[in-house]
Formats: sequence, C-alpha cells, structure tokens
Amino acid sequence: MGKTARQSRKRPVEVLTSAEVSALLRQCSASAATGVRNRALISVMYRTGLRAAEALALRPVDVNPERNTIRVLHGKGDKPRTVGIDDGGMAMVQRWMDARAKLGLRGGPLFCTLAGGKLSDSYVRTMMRRIAARAGIEKRVHPHGLRHSHAVDMANEGVAIPSIQQQLGHDRPSTTDTYLRGIAAADLAAMARARPAWNPEGL
Repeated sequence: MGKTARQSRKRPVEVLTSAEVSALLRQCSASAATGVRNRALISVMYRTGLRAAEALALRPVDVNPERNTIRVLHGKGDKPRTVGIDDGGMAMVQRWMDARAKLGLRGGPLFCTLAGGKLSDSYVRTMMRRIAARAGIEKRVHPHGLRHSHAVDMANEGVAIPSIQQQLGHDRPSTTDTYLRGIAAADLAAMARARPAWNPEGL
C-alpha cells in the first residue's frame, strides 16, 4: 500500500543553534573512547556540513590538520571535494585520532568501533536522538539537521553562497538556497528590528 499524502510529505528540517550542538557534545564523554569519537563525529558533521554517509566513509588520511581541511573522496554522485573545518572542530577530530592510535587502530574508517569496524548510519541516528533527549532538546535531532545548521551558520556569518555551495557539495545554487530557507523566523524578526525606524505618519 502506498504512502498517504501526509506520510509522504517531508517534515521541515529543524536547525540547531550552536548552544544546542554544544549541549549535545556535553552528553558525550570527554574521556571514554566512544564519547571522544562521538564528539568528533558530531563536530565534523556540524562544522563541515558533511552528510552522515560522507563522514562515516572518511579515513584518517583524509584529514589534514595543518591545512584544516578534510577530503571527501566519494561525495554525492561520486564527486570528490575538499571542505574546510575550523580549529575547534579539528581539535575534536585530533583528540579522536589520538585515541584511535592508543587503541592500536591504524587503517580503516576514521569513525569506527573500538575494534576498528564500520559504524552504521542507524547507530549515528539513534545516538543523536538519545543524547538530544538527555540534553532536553525538543527539536528533531538527526545528522542532516547538522548539515542544514552548518549552512545557516555560514550564511549568518556572511559567507558567500558559492562558498557554501562548494562546502556542501551541491551541484546547483538552488539546492543551497533551499537549505538557507531554514533561517529561523526569529532571525528574520531580529533583522527587521535592526533596520532604521520608519515612521511614515510622523508620529
């Protein structure tokens, strides 16, 4: 039986604030290996806009701490690209890479089990829902929401649309534009309040 119109209608992605992402990170241990890994994984998705599948396909060699870049070999449509990551995000990744080395892990996926095996997309989704509930976040929290949040953050910081498009790996600017429609109404209201006062009737 096919889906109903209500079932097939996509729910809008809820953009997370930086404070909410920080709350997620606080729910992951800063010392246990799994917590260090999950903090790094969330940071990569939030601070680079990588899709969950792209993040899970990364290998240690794809990370360049000196240039603050991460190489995506097989993006959507099997297209490679290189994305930038800030110092804070890279520090989280470096901490996990150090933990991997102590576990004796050398090759394989960057974000892996403690035995070096692959992490599943379903694990990441479940983990994010679990820590969001513990953090008291009522929004729908999932990997793609971090991607949208990254795009909105970049736009709010004044990054040009072509740069956001390249970072996200979009073929068309129109796709990037749909991400930026997620800018919260509160942001639009703040922008309106910041405009010069208009008093057409001289009151």
